[in-house]
Amino acid sequence: MTIQLEVCIDNLESLRYAAQGGATRIELCSSLALGGLTPSMGFMHAAAKYATVPVYAMIRPRQGDFLFSSEDVEIMLADIYAAKQAKLQGVVIGVLTPHGLIDSDIVTRLVKQAQGMGVTFHRAIDQCVEPIAALDAIMAAGCERILTSGLHANAYDGIGMIKQMHQYCGNRLKIMAGAGVNSQNVREIITQTGINEIHLSGKTTRPSGMITVAKQAHMGNADIDDFEIPITGEANIAAVVAQLQA
Repeated sequence: MTIQLEVCIDNLESLRYAAQGGATRIELCSSLALGGLTPSMGFMHAAAKYATVPVYAMIRPRQGDFLFSSEDVEIMLADIYAAKQAKLQGVVIGVLTPHGLIDSDIVTRLVKQAQGMGVTFHRAIDQCVEPIAALDAIMAAGCERILTSGLHANAYDGIGMIKQMHQYCGNRLKIMAGAGVNSQNVREIITQTGINEIHLSGKTTRPSGMITVAKQAHMGNADIDDFEIPITGEANIAAVVAQLQA
């Protein structure tokens, strides 16, 4: 069974490491520390230029919940258009109603805007109160896959629900497991659920190349070291690939 390994990145440096580690698809984001937001247009074009595997752009205009205003939706439609203009292969979306259901009207509009591209529905499904009904709505809207942790904090704990989703959808919708996936648990997740798509970041950090370091001025949260750069760990991705090929 061929396993698809999607790696989420939020900088161009990580694109190279993800590919070298064995990624078969890229989820392109900004701000992974916030769960992933929409990448800039410049980042989309650069990724399209340098990527050797398909690239899907996250379409999420802000951090926080997945209840989006009409203004948010305007931004999302424009960002999908930008991803299409950049010649990316797909987009990643997710919209909920105030009651934790799939907002089918908005999702359908976004899928229509993405016509000709692949569409993944992201972990917003893990906040749905009726996950099986959510799957039906997502399939009806025309998405090709979901990213899920099985309604748990991580995919390993959600193995039971991920398996149930996979059995329910069959070939109608691909189920991709993500959140906390690593080389220690990936084989069991695949074996127990029967799925063939995995999502992870493989994050590590590298030190800044700055010679002069002004640590008294913080660019954001003082708890975050501005001189420690988050990147995809090529070795982390390769370790997962090794487990999948064992």
